[in-house]
Amino acid sequence: MSKRSYDSSAHEKRISKYRVNDDDLFEYDLRDGSKSVKFPEKLLKVLEQRLQNIAMGKDAAYSDQLTRRTMAVFYGQFMGDPFRKQMKENRSIEELILMFASQATSVLRKEPTLADDGWKVEVNNQIAQFVRMLRDCLKTLSHVSPELNSRLDMYHAKLAPPQSSNDSGYDSASVSRDSISTQPSISQSVSDMPFVMIVARLFKIPESAMQSEVDRMRKTCTEKAAVIDLKTCLKNINAGAPFPGRKEDFSSDTAWNHWRTQETSILSQLMVAMMSLNPELAKSMPSDNGSIYPTSGARPISTRIDSPGGAKRHTSIGSRHSFFGAADEGEENDGDEGDGDEEIRVGHNFTFIPPNPKKFYRRLVEYCLVTDLEFMFSPEVDDADEVPLSILSPPHVELINECAMRWRINHTYRVTCFLDQIKQLYERSDVPMECIPEALQGITKLLQDLEIDRWPIHDSELLASIYGGLYNIFLSSLYHAVDALPNLKVSVVQPYLTILDHVRESGLIERFEADISTRLSDLTTRIQDVSVQYYQEKMRSLQASPGVNRALPLLLMTDELEKAAKQLDKRFPDPLVGVVDLVSLVVEAQVPLFISELQNSSKRLYESSMNGPTPDVPIQDIFSLYRRTQALLSMYKAFAPQGQLEFDLGQFFMPYVHQWLVDTDNKTGQWVQAAIAADKFEAENTEGHSASIVDLFDSLRSPISFLQDLEWSDDYQEARFFTSLSKTISKAIEQYCRSVEELFMTEMFPRPADHLQPQKSSAWLEKAKLLATTGEKKVEPFNFRPESCVKLNNVEAARKLLDNLYNQIQVDKVADTIANHGPPVPDKNERPRFLFAVKIVMAEDLVPLDSSPSSLLDTFVTLSDEAGNRLVKTRTIYESLNPRWEETHDISVDKPLWLMCSIRDRALVGQHDVVGRSFICLNPKEFGDFLTHDVWLNLENTNHGHQGRILLRISMEGEKDDVQFYFGRAFRFLKRSEGDMMRIFIDKMSPYIRQSLSRPILKTLIKAGSLGLDYNKALGNVTALYRSALGSNVSEVQIPLPQNEKSRVRPEELTDVEIEHAIIPLFDYFDANLHILNTYLSETAKDMVMMRVWKEILVVIEGLLIPPLSKLSSDMKPLSDKEVDIVFKWLKFLRDYFYAEGEGVSLEKLQNQKYRDVVSIRLYYDWHTDTLMEECVRAMQQSLREAVPVKKRVKSVYNQRNLGTIKERKKVKKEEKEVSNGETIMRILRMRPNTQEFITQQLEMMTTVQAERERAQADKQQRRSQRPRQSEIPEVPPLPSAAS
Repeated sequence: MSKRSYDSSAHEKRISKYRVNDDDLFEYDLRDGSKSVKFPEKLLKVLEQRLQNIAMGKDAAYSDQLTRRTMAVFYGQFMGDPFRKQMKENRSIEELILMFASQATSVLRKEPTLADDGWKVEVNNQIAQFVRMLRDCLKTLSHVSPELNSRLDMYHAKLAPPQSSNDSGYDSASVSRDSISTQPSISQSVSDMPFVMIVARLFKIPESAMQSEVDRMRKTCTEKAAVIDLKTCLKNINAGAPFPGRKEDFSSDTAWNHWRTQETSILSQLMVAMMSLNPELAKSMPSDNGSIYPTSGARPISTRIDSPGGAKRHTSIGSRHSFFGAADEGEENDGDEGDGDEEIRVGHNFTFIPPNPKKFYRRLVEYCLVTDLEFMFSPEVDDADEVPLSILSPPHVELINECAMRWRINHTYRVTCFLDQIKQLYERSDVPMECIPEALQGITKLLQDLEIDRWPIHDSELLASIYGGLYNIFLSSLYHAVDALPNLKVSVVQPYLTILDHVRESGLIERFEADISTRLSDLTTRIQDVSVQYYQEKMRSLQASPGVNRALPLLLMTDELEKAAKQLDKRFPDPLVGVVDLVSLVVEAQVPLFISELQNSSKRLYESSMNGPTPDVPIQDIFSLYRRTQALLSMYKAFAPQGQLEFDLGQFFMPYVHQWLVDTDNKTGQWVQAAIAADKFEAENTEGHSASIVDLFDSLRSPISFLQDLEWSDDYQEARFFTSLSKTISKAIEQYCRSVEELFMTEMFPRPADHLQPQKSSAWLEKAKLLATTGEKKVEPFNFRPESCVKLNNVEAARKLLDNLYNQIQVDKVADTIANHGPPVPDKNERPRFLFAVKIVMAEDLVPLDSSPSSLLDTFVTLSDEAGNRLVKTRTIYESLNPRWEETHDISVDKPLWLMCSIRDRALVGQHDVVGRSFICLNPKEFGDFLTHDVWLNLENTNHGHQGRILLRISMEGEKDDVQFYFGRAFRFLKRSEGDMMRIFIDKMSPYIRQSLSRPILKTLIKAGSLGLDYNKALGNVTALYRSALGSNVSEVQIPLPQNEKSRVRPEELTDVEIEHAIIPLFDYFDANLHILNTYLSETAKDMVMMRVWKEILVVIEGLLIPPLSKLSSDMKPLSDKEVDIVFKWLKFLRDYFYAEGEGVSLEKLQNQKYRDVVSIRLYYDWHTDTLMEECVRAMQQSLREAVPVKKRVKSVYNQRNLGTIKERKKVKKEEKEVSNGETIMRILRMRPNTQEFITQQLEMMTTVQAERERAQADKQQRRSQRPRQSEIPEVPPLPSAAS
């Protein structure tokens, strides 16, 4: 019959006193309410391996099948993530045991071999085995709380019958279910006593001697004596005795109460465990008024045993072989063992606890460490074998923990003592440095559960002293390690830093603040000294290399410094030991040395960078040195904000920038010439411009980007640099405009012999022959070339590209920076310069040079200075005695300048004849009001006397060294070039327009009477010309008339077709040339040209109807009504042509103010003279009343400094009031007899009123400038006294 199925009742009687259910198991722990002792985290890993071995049958101690099955089920639960997570969070040994008990119950309850309540006995037995297994697992770990071991011993005692348990620990034999009903005997041999054997090996005592010593002490060192020791500790605590602790040992009542509660709880648990193992102890022990089992929440009860004799207890047991060196008093204890009336006295009256427990404990730890170290270095241990960093072997760990528990050594002292021993061994170089962090882990773990404020004062002071020693040791190690700077590696100093940071963060070394500050100061000094030494050696090495480039060693040194700083910053982002910023100290020491070296090399660097066209030090290296130095200074400012470094980086490198600006300015001419020389002036994209303008602006953009990349530290200096560069840009734009205009003029006015192709030259000669034979001039239409259109597109594209440069430089911001900084100190030898804008408007009443009164002139204007140098030359206006040039030119002066204004008549061959001359002085004082002045100059000729007059419109503004001014000039150059080129386009078309819309054509049309016309052809020409000119894709079906249909003829009245047919050549001309312009001009340029052509048409139509405004009488006769009708029909046809049914120019642009002025001529054209005079007076008076009293200011370059200001100016111009009809009426009156005096009177009145208003405005300006400032306002006079 199986032993598991024997009679349950008999079995129950034998084991009932040993079986404990789960509630009884933890009854005391829950009742006590003390804080649960947490098991080490590493226990889970060890337990996992142990459970796996048991489940797989690899552990012989747990080979029973039921045990293996239960362990396997629990192992499955143990490996689950929820279970492991829960255990890692709370680490409660009680919860771990309960989990196993739950699994064992569920497994064993279903076991068929366990009859009746047999499964309960088996549950008890397996829980006991599990607790024993936990105890065995903890033996393999270091820094295990003795309280945890004690608690497991208590649980094991409750769950299983006592076996071979004594002060040496448990027997390692497994528990047999067949013998649990019997009381096993305790072995008397020291070979069965593990702790005794550990002590024998530790102190090298023979086994026989140990057996004798144990036999001698057996009667004294009893279980009863051990319980009495524990009771004595309880009584000492309540009585305030020095051992094991008293209130004075703690810094606060909270700390004292915490320790007392915990200590009394542990003492009570130890006594309960011992009495559970040997229930006879409870019977033999005397009792006071209470029990050793305290109630929940109550203070531990002192156990007082009254004995009448008061038997004397020895303070120590044994001699050298009894461990503590006291006299052998074993015989005196023979009679005390069963004395139940012995009194428990207060004081150090113990059997197992030595007189000075901490001293003995410290000595024991030292012995164990030395012994284990000797073993590690013995031949028995191979070099490849792993050894624990805690040094201590598991047997010694068990011995030390057991002694600490029995001697009541506080956990705080245990970890502190162990750290102190390891520190001393490290100082003697007996252990590696890795042992220090291992010893510190015990401190860290304990501090997590028990704050330093709750430690005993002596232990916390001891720890502080040890920490102070560790701090000095490793600070010294760090001191010597920094000798490797700047190549210091983290792996070298990280172990030191880890320990130093741990010590510093503990806050226990504040008492050594003065000494630590001194040591940290020494470390700081050492770091700086090593950094200086490294810099000096490195600089000597770099300068020793041969070479003429003096900037190269400095550049290489900056690389080294920056590389070292970045490397250290990456390796050591945080300050060493919390206060020593390694990177800051290195940078603070090395950068000033570099700056000093740079300053000492200043003269040599400058001379080497300026010694010829290929200097020894290229300017690129200088600016590289600037950037590197700037980076070092930024790094110095970031890492050493408190450092004092007096160095003006901008002032040091500013001469090099000025020289670079001069070199750049000298190169601009080459840039312009190279860009134009490489350009074929062929459109490269849809915008129509060619490569030269792109190449030029790429060249101009490069120095801008270069300056910006310098990131100059001084904003004002950087603004001055950009101002100087903007002057260079303006100069380049001006040169490009002139060069392109010259090429453009060459194309528009080709020279016959040199530049025309042979057929062109022949045509020119034929024209000359025709003029010579017939004496009549016939205007030949000029055909435009694509290259000319591309040049105009280039100027248009330049405006956009220049506006991009304006935004890139942030011109307005640069100007504000200079304005806020204040004006620079002017050079004593520098004169202020002024910029005059001289607009050559028109000339009138020129006198032909020959005797023929019908002769006309081909005139152009030149302006020359006092030395005869030609400053200005206009284009030529052909066949006019009242030419209008409308050209503006800039002249810069620093003193009054006399100009000679000459009008010349262009000759095809030989010198050009002078029509007339006059002189004008550009005096800044006379134009200081910065207003626009109209100056009429009377022309004189030495041979012919008075030759008419010319109108110059002059304005002046101060030429300033200002970035906005230079950009304004550049935009003005582009605008004028664009206007001049546009004007040439119009001038080339204007003669043919004037010939086609002239009075001779008008008279010819009327005289011709009825004309035979092909109606279908004429109609087709009218409707399709503009569309073909613009390249229209409109596909409209044209329905021609039958060929046999006769042309429509109006013998009496001209039809619209006949009137339109008279200007068909003009439509053909537009058809050919506008197609070229439409194909090659950009959209913007095309729109401008079309509007200019339309404006020219309006001017020509207006010239057909009325003469220009002048005081002189006019020979022009009014047109008849029929002629006027024809002229306005021409205007309508041309308008429709340009409109092209919505596909051309919009009606809003075509029917502009000028168009409306021309249309208004018809309203007044047939009025009576008197009525016209009255209307003229009324209109002029109204115009004078509504006129703005202030004369317009100069069109300043500041108003043209970018596209935004140009658009704003155009917007304001559009909003101006319309011109009154008074001027139109006076022009009509010029064709009426006896109206010259009236016209002269009206013009003089207008001039007088305008002059008076200008004087009034000037006086107002003068009074405003002379107005006293706020600080000069006189004080208010005092009030008069009462007597007065």
